Parts: sequence; structure tokens; C-alpha cells
Amino acid sequence: MQALVHDPQAPAALRRVELPDPVPAPDQVLIDVHAVALNRLDLDYPDSVYGPGGVPGVDAAGTVVVPAADGSGPAVGSRVATFAIGGAFATQRAVPARDVGVLPGGVTFVGGAALPGAGVTALQALRRFGTLLGRRLLVTGAAGGVGRFAVQLGALAGAHVVAQVGAPERAAGLVELGAAEIVHDLDGLEPVHAVVDNVGGPMLAAAVSALAVDGLALAVGQAGGEPTTFDFEAERIRGGRRAVEVFTVGTFTDGVGPDIEALARLVAAGRLDPQIGWQGPWDRAAEAATALRERRVAGKAVLEVA
Repeated sequence: MQALVHDPQAPAALRRVELPDPVPAPDQVLIDVHAVALNRLDLDYPDSVYGPGGVPGVDAAGTVVVPAADGSGPAVGSRVATFAIGGAFATQRAVPARDVGVLPGGVTFVGGAALPGAGVTALQALRRFGTLLGRRLLVTGAAGGVGRFAVQLGALAGAHVVAQVGAPERAAGLVELGAAEIVHDLDGLEPVHAVVDNVGGPMLAAAVSALAVDGLALAVGQAGGEPTTFDFEAERIRGGRRAVEVFTVGTFTDGVGPDIEALARLVAAGRLDPQIGWQGPWDRAAEAATALRERRVAGKAVLEVA
């Protein structure tokens, strides 16, 4: 099979090579990959997650060519989206059947590839809050992949969504996705009940300060690349109870296939937009990675595999 491997010396640290075809375990399906999505995990931590020569990528959509030998998972010919840490950037992928979701008609491979990492992160994060109906939800870094899913899913859940973006131009389309407010900083923000933070650093600290009593902030990402310092004395003075939890792709519950399918059904029904901000063939992977790093992509960057 053809694959993009992590090579620190190559453009965008990705090099195309020929590798042996994957051999699926009994609980895995083998798919022919048609589209893959880029994530911050692939760009920011490839040395520690994949290592030189490893195949990056967590999100891939394609067609099942070998079903799971244990009988689990979809049948041959099924159109699916998949999640796993590594192995996505290749023409074939073996992945546990429990992390495979069937795509309904009307959902393209490009749209399906955008769903697993960012979409399931947003979905499972919002579930952590319980009911959001009538409550104020702050999404920081709302212009990114997870952010745009969180804005949409929060609005669908009945939340009053406050979308934070780093620059005015990054706010494009967020009101249409369900944001009730757009902010750039959090000074003077009315208290919020829940926070999905994709930025980290001082932004996370400010978001915690904006929490109402018994509010919860989930630290999902660290796009800002800075450490976070909390003023616990100020929190004591404010009184009440507020919590912060780290919530990342690594904290997914086992078996995200049903969540992928739930998101795909919303896409098919026209209630959720995958927000593809960049799309092109995988020989332009370096271009896509650079655009994502430079925050020139609104939503997801997806590579078409051929």
C-alpha cells in the first residue's frame, strides 16, 4: 500500500512511501481509504505519538474490503468512517470494528473523514455537561475543527452558545452554525455554565474565571501552546465550586462507532455541517498541514486519497 509516514526532514514532516498491506486482527475491519482528515495531534506531536517512519492520522473514511473475522462490524462494501490513533494516512487501514461507523447515503467520504476525531471529541465533551438546555456554553477556539462541531452540537442541545475566536475574520459562519454571541476576549463576559476550551494557556484561565457557581470547564485542546496558571486565591475569594477537567482524544470511551454514526445521521439530515475548510488530493498534504498550522483553515482539512 501507499502511505504518508512521519519524516522530520520532509516538507510538513510527511513523506510518501510504499509499505506492506496491513493484516487485520480478528476484531478489525480492513478498509480501502478514500479520504483522511488532518488533526492537531498529527501536526503538533508526531515525534512522540508516531515516531519517524510511523503512519500518522486518526480519521479515515472508505469502503470495507475485509470484514472482521469475529463477526463484529460492517459487511464488505459498507461505506464507513473510522477512528484510531495512527494508520489513517494510507491507501488501506485496519481498525477495530468498534471504532467504525457506517455512513448513510448523502454523506460523502470527505464529510465522513471529518467526523471521528473532532466531531466525537465535541460530542462526548458536551455529554459530560449533562443537559445544556437554556444554559450558557462557552466554546473557545470556536473557528477550529472541534470548535465548530461544539458550536453546532451545543446549539442543537438548546444551549446559548458563546463562540470565542482570536480574530474577527475567524468568526465567519459561526452565527449561522448556532452561535448566539461572538467574542474575542473574555473580559466582562456574563458567567457561563460550561466551557469547551480548545486554546489553553491564559484563555483557559480566563474561561475558568468566567464560570458560574458549579460550572465545569473541559480542557480539550492547547492551540495556543502556552501553559495555564490558575489564581486559586481569587477563586477562593469568589466562592462556590468550579471544576476543570482535561478532556482529550485519548479519553474517549471504548467504541466510538455509534457516536460516528450519530454524527453522520445528523449530517445526512442537514442538521450538522462537517465544515470542510480545506480539501484536496493527498499529494498536497504539506500544503494542507501548513495552512492548518497557520490557522488559515476554518474547520477541517481533508485529503482525498488516490
